[in-house]
Amino acid sequence: MSVEIIEADYRNSRHGADLVFLLNAYAKDPMGGGEAIAEEVLAALPAMLAARTDAMTLLAYVDGQPAALLNAFEGFSTFKGKPLLNVHDMAVLPAYRGRGLSQALMAALEERARARGCCKLTLEVLEGNQVARQAYIKAGFAGYELDPKMGKALFWQKNLD
Repeated sequence: MSVEIIEADYRNSRHGADLVFLLNAYAKDPMGGGEAIAEEVLAALPAMLAARTDAMTLLAYVDGQPAALLNAFEGFSTFKGKPLLNVHDMAVLPAYRGRGLSQALMAALEERARARGCCKLTLEVLEGNQVARQAYIKAGFAGYELDPKMGKALFWQKNLD
């Protein structure tokens, strides 16, 4: 098995096609919400990401075939005065699970984060996604807390549309 991890060039048509293919497969998975992404969003997504300076996509290919992706966005830690990278999407196609692709993607992201001077990596994970939780723990992630007496941070959202 040959594995290649690349940083996507959003203007490269193959990278863009592989990104939307993998992301849509993730969206249709129960851990991604179970619904396909709207076609108009998929069609525009590579160009929308290319217009951003804070976006990064890593693509994993197995024997030349798209198998996994990691989308991350740069944020900023005001406490450290340094950038950080937040993992927004991590997906491995079912046929490629159990082959270490998530660990390879996380290692590649960490390498890039260190090169950018980032102070940390962050992510969100569903409580019920035990496989992903174990993969993240294996990669060195843990719940975020400043003071154990105050508990771990919670990830909340408010939809605006």
